[in-house]
Amino acid sequence: MNTALIDRYKSLGIEDVIDHEKFNHISIVHHSTVLEGSTLTEVETEVLLNEGLTPKGKPLLHTLMVKDHYTALRFVLNEAKKRRPVSEEFIREIGAAVLKNTGSVYHTVLGNVDSSKGEYRKGNVRAGDTYFPNYDEVPSLVQELVLALGRKMSTEISLDEKINLSFDAHFNLVSIHPFYDGNGRSSRLLMNYIQAYYGLPLAIVRQESKVDYIQALLDARAGNNINIFRKFMSDEYEAMLSLEIEKFENMNRHQKGKGFGFTLLF
Repeated sequence: MNTALIDRYKSLGIEDVIDHEKFNHISIVHHSTVLEGSTLTEVETEVLLNEGLTPKGKPLLHTLMVKDHYTALRFVLNEAKKRRPVSEEFIREIGAAVLKNTGSVYHTVLGNVDSSKGEYRKGNVRAGDTYFPNYDEVPSLVQELVLALGRKMSTEISLDEKINLSFDAHFNLVSIHPFYDGNGRSSRLLMNYIQAYYGLPLAIVRQESKVDYIQALLDARAGNNINIFRKFMSDEYEAMLSLEIEKFENMNRHQKGKGFGFTLLF
């Protein structure tokens, strides 16, 4: 990971620009929900979250998905400010927030599972050719992840290690697949939580990278090689930081060179 990009990003004061945080959060929500099937554009997402106006002709489910994700993002960022340790309860709270208004009740032979409450699945699941761990292994696997994150986050680690820790948490949670739904969103939010915990810019998996994202997950699992996923996420992260730096510097050049002026219509 090119950590100099993070230093450059921070030195420019991009995060101090009025409304940057809000627009950054809207972008995270937009891309993350589109990865899961939302049809709202970024403008529609912005209008929905800023003004409460729902887009015409779009499924209500997608509107609720976006609103839930935004609430969940604000929740994890607020918990990061409190320096809340990662726990099994916290992960379940993230899952519940993501599906607050879109979760379903699953009826299984082992009992009902309400996904809107962050309850773990009670059945085995697959996606494409991927079979996820057996449902009865989920609690212990989540606990292992929590303990591993706790050990790392209780010690002094380098900037690179902090970045990789956020990527690793993302990969491991989505690979455990603890819930019937919302696993991708929950895992990306856990990644953002760790980044916010360490005061790092928040990563986005762009909608246009969806195929490469899924392939990186598959290849990392097949080869038992986390570095494959780290490389993908690092490339995404650097692309996002570079774009933000370029936009900020272009804006500054424009303002210094020309100032602001209206285009006359008469």
